[in-house]
Amino acid sequence: METLNYFLPQVWFFILALFLFFYVMLDGFDLGVGILSITSSTEERRGLLMTSLSNIWDANETWLVLMGGGLFGAFPLAYSTILHALYIPIFIMVFGFIFRAVAFEFREHAERKWFWNYAFGIGSFTAALGQGFALGGVLAGIKVDEAGHFIGGTWDWLNLPSIVVALTLIQGYVLIGSTYLILKTEGELQQTHYRTAKLAAITTLIGAIAITAVAPIVYESARSRLFSEPFIYIFAAIPLIGILLIWLLWRSLNVNAERTPFIWTILLFLLSFAGLATIVFPYIIPRSISIYEAAADPSALVFMIIFIGALIPVMIFYNIYQYVVFRGKVSGESYLDSEL
Repeated sequence: METLNYFLPQVWFFILALFLFFYVMLDGFDLGVGILSITSSTEERRGLLMTSLSNIWDANETWLVLMGGGLFGAFPLAYSTILHALYIPIFIMVFGFIFRAVAFEFREHAERKWFWNYAFGIGSFTAALGQGFALGGVLAGIKVDEAGHFIGGTWDWLNLPSIVVALTLIQGYVLIGSTYLILKTEGELQQTHYRTAKLAAITTLIGAIAITAVAPIVYESARSRLFSEPFIYIFAAIPLIGILLIWLLWRSLNVNAERTPFIWTILLFLLSFAGLATIVFPYIIPRSISIYEAAADPSALVFMIIFIGALIPVMIFYNIYQYVVFRGKVSGESYLDSEL
C-alpha cells in the first residue's frame, strides 16, 4: 500500500502534465490564430485564418476538460485550493472561451462581420491572458493553512512576475499560431506569417529569458530547487537547448521552410514543460501542497487510470485522424465553401 501511495500520485502527475501539454500545443495555436486575426488587413484573409480552424478547434479544447476532470478526481485538495485562489484568472479564461466560441458561430451568419471578427480575436486574447495569470499565480505559490486550504487574498495572483508570464505565454501562442498558418496558407498571407513568426520568436525569447532570470530571484521555491544538485545541471542545460531550438527555428523561417518551424516550436513548448516540471515536482502547488498530500484514495486513482487510460489512446488517435483528414492548405475556394 505504501508503494501505491507513492507511485500512483506520480503517475497522475505525469498524466495531467500530458493533458496540459496536448492542450497548450493544440489549443495554443488556435488561440494564437485568433489573436493574429485581429491584425488581418482584409475580410478574406481573416476568413482564411478562421477556416483553417473550423474543423479542429472544438476537439483541441477537449484536453483542457480532461485535465480539469483529472485534477478534480486525482488531486481534489489541489483542485479546490487552485480554484479558490485563482477564481478571477479562471473566470477571465472561461469568459474568453465563451466570447470566442459565440463569435465564431455568429460570424458565419452575420452580414456585418466586423464586430464578431474582433470579438473572436479579443476572446482569444482574453482566454490566453487568463491562462497566463493562472500559470503565474501557481508558480508564485498559493498561501494555504496546515490543512491545505487557501488563506491568501483575492489578488495574490496579480503581480509583476505573473504579468511577465502571461505576456510571454501570449507571445508563445502567437508564435505557434504563426508557424501553424505557415503550414496552412500560401502566397502573400504565408509570407506575412513568416514575419509574425520571427517577431513572436524574438518577443517569446525575451520573455523566456526574463522569466528564467527572475524566477530564482523572486520565487524562493524555484531558487531552492534550481540551485541544488542535480537540478542545477538541468537548469543550466535547458536555456542552452532553448537557444539552439530558437536558432533552428529562425534558420527554418529564413529559408521559408513550411513544416520545420512548427516542429521546432512544439519542441520549444516541450522544453518549457520540462523546465516547469523541474521546478514544480513533486508539488502540485509549489512548496505548499505535494502530490502525495493532495492525492485521492489509491482505489480511486486506480479506478480512474483504468477508464481514462483507455480514453487517452482514443483521444490521441482521434486528434491524429482529424489532422490527417483536414490536412493541406486553406485557399480562397475553401473560405467560400465555409461561408456557404
